[in-house]
Amino acid sequence: MQIQVVDSNGVRLDVFLASVSADLSRSMGKNLILKNLVWVNGSVVKPNFRLKVGDEVRWSVPAALPLEPEPESITLDVLYEDDVLLVLNKPPGMVVHPAPGNETGTLLNALLFYDSCFGEVERAGIVHRLDKDTSGVLLVAKTEQARLALKDQFKNRETQKEYLALVWGTPPACGRIENQIGRHPKNRKKMSVLKEGGRLAISTFEVLERFEKISLLRVRIETGRTHQIRVHLAHLGFPVVGDRVYGRARKFDGVVPDRQMLHAEKLGIIHPFSKKKLLFNASLFYDMCSFLDTLRDDEISGSNIV
Repeated sequence: MQIQVVDSNGVRLDVFLASVSADLSRSMGKNLILKNLVWVNGSVVKPNFRLKVGDEVRWSVPAALPLEPEPESITLDVLYEDDVLLVLNKPPGMVVHPAPGNETGTLLNALLFYDSCFGEVERAGIVHRLDKDTSGVLLVAKTEQARLALKDQFKNRETQKEYLALVWGTPPACGRIENQIGRHPKNRKKMSVLKEGGRLAISTFEVLERFEKISLLRVRIETGRTHQIRVHLAHLGFPVVGDRVYGRARKFDGVVPDRQMLHAEKLGIIHPFSKKKLLFNASLFYDMCSFLDTLRDDEISGSNIV
């Protein structure tokens, strides 16, 4: 355990750690903070917490601190790029940020290789996330100024976010879901709808196609909570096909999909500098296209869903 008393006001916690410890870079210090291994006056805080004179900072460095992310040559499906923005169609199976068990092969690793500018932007310019097995439009900022402007758009609900989801069951033609989402009271790795606490989550949906026991929905989200669409649809009794966390491994024609059938189809933003409205569209990946084709074929010939 290491201890340091702060002697100046206003410095960020992650910057402070890098300045007082020769063994820690800013990103390594941030990693410690996110793992709850840093305390300010006995409390866990966020990396951007601003310190003041007299604050006591304690931190513990594990024996094997994860290495800083390295650039990796990974092909990216670029939908749009200019001097300050990069828009991608993220494939299913790609983790956005390195995490235990997924330290390499992430979008962050790919971005560091794609352009050195991402090494100069906090979080490599990643403004928002998609789950590992959710595909679709993902926005990245190439400058810190653009990242902060886009972050504000997401926070202020000024973006347009639309998804395609294949779900089990027969939902109504359209609907709106508004409730509170937070950590599951018994399983901290899951999110759930809560009667008390949590954060406001709003989703709307419409049915695009119906099959025997599966429906294709377009889902629009006004907020961006962790696992929001998956939690909302499961809460209504229409879990996303292939979602083993919030649904169950139901088979279609004897096959369980390798991932949840959820795709971020559209993302609308205001360009941080030109102020033009931009709308990006991402095509479905082969696995979801193939699944839909099979559903449409079986609708004609008759299907076996168990």
